[in-house]
Amino acid sequence: MKRVVITGIGAVTPLGNDIPSLLESLQKGVSGANLIEQFDASNFKTRFACEVKDFDPVEILGRKEVRRLDRFGVFGISSAIQAIEDSGIEPEKENPDRVGVIWGSGIGGLKTLEDEIKNFERGNGTPRFNPFLIPKMIIDIVAGHISIRYGFRGANFATVSACASSNHALGVAFDYIRLGRNDIVITGGSEATITEVGVGGFNAMKALSTRNDDYKTASRPFDKDRDGFVMGEGGGSLVLEELEHAKKRGARIYAEVAGIAATADAHHITAPHPEGLGAKKVMETALQMAGMNPGDIDYINVHGTSTPLGDISEVKAIQQVFGEDAYKLNISSTKSMTGHLLGAAGAVEAIISVLAIAHKFVPPTINHFTDDPNFDQKLNFTFNKAQERDVRAVLSNTFGFGGHNASIILKKYEGA
Repeated sequence: MKRVVITGIGAVTPLGNDIPSLLESLQKGVSGANLIEQFDASNFKTRFACEVKDFDPVEILGRKEVRRLDRFGVFGISSAIQAIEDSGIEPEKENPDRVGVIWGSGIGGLKTLEDEIKNFERGNGTPRFNPFLIPKMIIDIVAGHISIRYGFRGANFATVSACASSNHALGVAFDYIRLGRNDIVITGGSEATITEVGVGGFNAMKALSTRNDDYKTASRPFDKDRDGFVMGEGGGSLVLEELEHAKKRGARIYAEVAGIAATADAHHITAPHPEGLGAKKVMETALQMAGMNPGDIDYINVHGTSTPLGDISEVKAIQQVFGEDAYKLNISSTKSMTGHLLGAAGAVEAIISVLAIAHKFVPPTINHFTDDPNFDQKLNFTFNKAQERDVRAVLSNTFGFGGHNASIILKKYEGA
């Protein structure tokens, strides 16, 4: 099997619209939460979210293209442009049939669909819809736009598995390269569900925090008083590349993709398995695929959404898999800062894992106030402040509604 490395990264997030600003916010432990500005949320149970701020896509994509894209598409394509530029790839020098694009999103163009239905209802019953409705809405369109922009003719499609979507995209991209089907794959995920339907729908499920009076600290993974997740939005993109191909062109290598795994809980449409069986199996399988032992992992970027049940089941799974090695780990939930980016979470958190390796630090789980007796407090949850550490390998978890689990292991590239 061929080895796969990461040679480019790009991100548009609630903590910053490029990699340097994202890194600075992670190191400082910044909260991305604010009152919602995209619509009037005054009548909603949740009136805050982690929105992308001060971002003008027209400067990147042009006014005409922005009009033809949903917000999730804008985030995805913008992050991919960053990653491709960061990688130093010269598209005209690559064999286009050997460069693929594999994208992930859980929901896709929700705002576009919402707006079009509202317009139809306001009309006289005549079905007049924007001709870009379908191309703006469908999840695979981001991969299509990226391939068209650069002329990449390799594998091109999307993965959909709720909040595990972009980790699954990374996993499939990894397989396409290690099996020799493509030399390079642009992969990642994007999401933009901070809309009336998105917030209202998750409110109806009682999945979101309603801490409107203290929204900056509402995302509280592992805290006794956590009451649900905080919705986020954005996009993250990574350039995955076959090692020898990367070395031949003199690419900078951020990290190596060591292993990937996917499992199902087969338990409930929204609740995790109470004993974390699917999470346990996915982490074990990722370690086996990577040929690594639990003691080889320094940091777990957990799914850690700040929900009462989810946090407990994930920690149970970690302790079952890692045993005594769990006490040597750093564990953190960066969703405490970014919010939950749903289908984009895996991509953004993989980028955060890359930054942890490259900059020798573990980003914090912020907003911790009260210990929860359900958790072993001897575990290092990296509460409230980033910690310096030589991070050799990171395991990053994403779990989605439907019982979908995906874990990826990234490790420091050692050469050879």
